[in-house]
Amino acid sequence: MAPLGRAALLLAFGLVLYALIAGSYAAWKRRRRLALSAQNALLAAFPVTLVAAIVLLVALGRRDMTFVYVWQHTSHKLPLGYALSAFWGGQEGSLLLWLLVLTGYGGLAVWLNRRSRELIAWTVPVFGLVGVFFAFMLCFVSSPFHMQPAAGDGKGMVPSLQNPYMLAHPPLLYLGYVGLTVPFAFAMGALLSGRTDERWIVATRRWTLAAWTFLGVGQLIGSHWAYVEIGWGGYYAWDPVENAALMPWLAATAFLHSVMIQEKRGMLKVWNMVLVALAFNLSLFGTFLTRSGVVDSIHSFSRSPIGGWFLAFLGLMIFLSVALIRWRLPLLRTKTKLESLVSREATFLYNNLLLVALALTILWGVLYPIVSEALRGETRSVSKPYYDFFLHTFGLPLLLLMGLGPLVAWRRASLRSLGKTFLIPFVTAVVTGAVLLALGFGSSWPGLLAYSFGSFVAASIVLEFVRGRAAAGGVFHLIARNRRRYGGYVVHAAVVLLAIGIAGSSAYQTVRERVLSPGQSITAAGYTFTYAGSAGVRGANYTGYRALIPVSGHGERFTLKPGENHYAIEGWATEASIYHDPRSIGDVFTRAQALPTKNGRVDKIDFQVFVKPLINLIWVAGFVFVAGALIAMWPDAVEQRRLAARYAAGAAPAGI
Repeated sequence: MAPLGRAALLLAFGLVLYALIAGSYAAWKRRRRLALSAQNALLAAFPVTLVAAIVLLVALGRRDMTFVYVWQHTSHKLPLGYALSAFWGGQEGSLLLWLLVLTGYGGLAVWLNRRSRELIAWTVPVFGLVGVFFAFMLCFVSSPFHMQPAAGDGKGMVPSLQNPYMLAHPPLLYLGYVGLTVPFAFAMGALLSGRTDERWIVATRRWTLAAWTFLGVGQLIGSHWAYVEIGWGGYYAWDPVENAALMPWLAATAFLHSVMIQEKRGMLKVWNMVLVALAFNLSLFGTFLTRSGVVDSIHSFSRSPIGGWFLAFLGLMIFLSVALIRWRLPLLRTKTKLESLVSREATFLYNNLLLVALALTILWGVLYPIVSEALRGETRSVSKPYYDFFLHTFGLPLLLLMGLGPLVAWRRASLRSLGKTFLIPFVTAVVTGAVLLALGFGSSWPGLLAYSFGSFVAASIVLEFVRGRAAAGGVFHLIARNRRRYGGYVVHAAVVLLAIGIAGSSAYQTVRERVLSPGQSITAAGYTFTYAGSAGVRGANYTGYRALIPVSGHGERFTLKPGENHYAIEGWATEASIYHDPRSIGDVFTRAQALPTKNGRVDKIDFQVFVKPLINLIWVAGFVFVAGALIAMWPDAVEQRRLAARYAAGAAPAGI
């Protein structure tokens, strides 16, 4: 089977190389048939790559230890689902997934927009260039099809990866990471072809929304995975690889906002090109961080020679992006100017600047240890307070702007109209803040501001829906008339829930830790936790113990069972126990670690408890976020007719 996989990868490499070379020549010389041939090569690369992927999946499912990759990442005791998830659990397999998603995205995007011939002719080589790099890596640098003599059992999978989220989190992130290639390829194609109007934006709008949604949902799922599995009581640790997924999402968020100004007013063409290039290159940077091993992270692989290849390719793509934007500056400049600092365009611009500033400060936090080691020979890490400071500095104004932007008029807004528009949201925010201060929530000013600003945004969203409903005759008719706008409001509501959940679970949490012997207790946030003893557990590929913790408080009684699992090959792993408290929409999170004893039995435990109010709003926000994104992506018949009429004359430029 391995020869078939290698042959498929070599063929895929040949196809994307042909798409790059033949496509570039055809676009340059305006050879229509050759351009179609290059497009067909890109389309064919997906099924060929799929063959290689199927070969690897079959080997993983059979636990064929003659495959070095299978031996490194699975074992005979590993359940089938986790064995198959090892496809993206290792370096070579994740590169294959990158190429598979890339060829699938690229082929489908090109085929759906095939009528825009001149734009597509230049877009195909861009897809080909990215595909050539990943196919080259798989064929000649880091192949998943290396073989070895028949071996015994494999090395297994890291215990923290043996979680159902392993089946969803990495693929969703890849759908987001790789999906950002689509708007980038079309943007660069627009620059190369000289077609710098909004056509490339229209062609990739839903692709960008889909990639942004996948990336956002993937991060939320990863946060919940870390929360329930790793056992540290948190969901986001500002880990370098976590940050690497957040940065392109922030850049894509800025792009999705500013692109509306280009469509509405014809402004910010240069800025939008910069944003789409930034989002794509940050996604490549995130892949580089994970694959190279240059940073210490539980998500990253060990140090590898492919890091140098990734760094070189990232440098090439940054250079090409800057060069193309610089070359086409005369075509990107517009006569339309910002008319007022108090307008919807201005609020979108402020939003963009804050999002990019947050992304760049996170980027510096990731790069600083690398730069420090390179220049001084010692690694100096950036701590959590650094990130928290900039999250408060940029995040809280961003939250407020979400409520301001939809209520401000385009072009120019008068002070009188602003006073009338903001009266209800402003009063709502002030009352919320005053009530919270009276209830004793003034211990954390970021938390208090998050609650107050969140109420301002919620009031503005409700106000917009009420006003629109009166004119449209119902909520469903209102959403159907402008899905992008009201889908965006639903996403804003998700961000409000997220902000409140983060503020409540971090600024107002209670943490207690104590060594307990059987019969001893500890109290936290009105709950009493008593250690009653321990019990052994056995799973499909592990054994372990659970501490039995009866809990009482707030009129409730329940039992928590934190403990540890021992995997024969992989070692020990913490297992948290969580009670979802309906009273506070929060959690009572516990963990227990056995302390060594002479007889080897579990006696004393190091017990830790976190009471985290409102944390479940974070996970609810994920569902609301998906709903809003789906509404925004859903085809709008009125919009489609308008765009068709707008671009009918130039849909298929002559000569290509």
